[in-house]
Amino acid sequence: MRKIHINNDDNYATPPAFYKALDKRFNFDFDPCPYCEGEVIDGLSIEWGSSNFINPPYSQKLKEEFVKKGIEEMKKGKVCVFLIPVSTSTKLFHKYIKPNATAIEFIEGRIKFGKLDANGNFYLPLNAKGKTQSGTKDSMVVVFDGRS
Repeated sequence: MRKIHINNDDNYATPPAFYKALDKRFNFDFDPCPYCEGEVIDGLSIEWGSSNFINPPYSQKLKEEFVKKGIEEMKKGKVCVFLIPVSTSTKLFHKYIKPNATAIEFIEGRIKFGKLDANGNFYLPLNAKGKTQSGTKDSMVVVFDGRS
């Protein structure tokens, strides 16, 4: 049996090209979960923008709290676009995402999330064999659009 290394670090950056494609569609003005080394922003306790990009921490509790907050923000007439792992068998999906999402898009292939260097440049960390690797989960884009 092959061992799979799972890194539980919640601090990973969205690849810039992936973000830019979504930004072109939704014209984001806020990110309540920005990737920051050392700086903590509590996106759960502040007001969000009109059009929000959310790549929340993937730990279950935080991910669920951000999805619930996104639904609250949608009810205020805002757009919340989530990049989250595919978990269609969960209570989170069936109780919160599926009944409230205005769109769900499954991403083909696995996204290579990265890190940012001291200058804010995106890079892909190397594994023990010196290679980059994709995430350990499939991803989906979930849209909560409260504009209509």
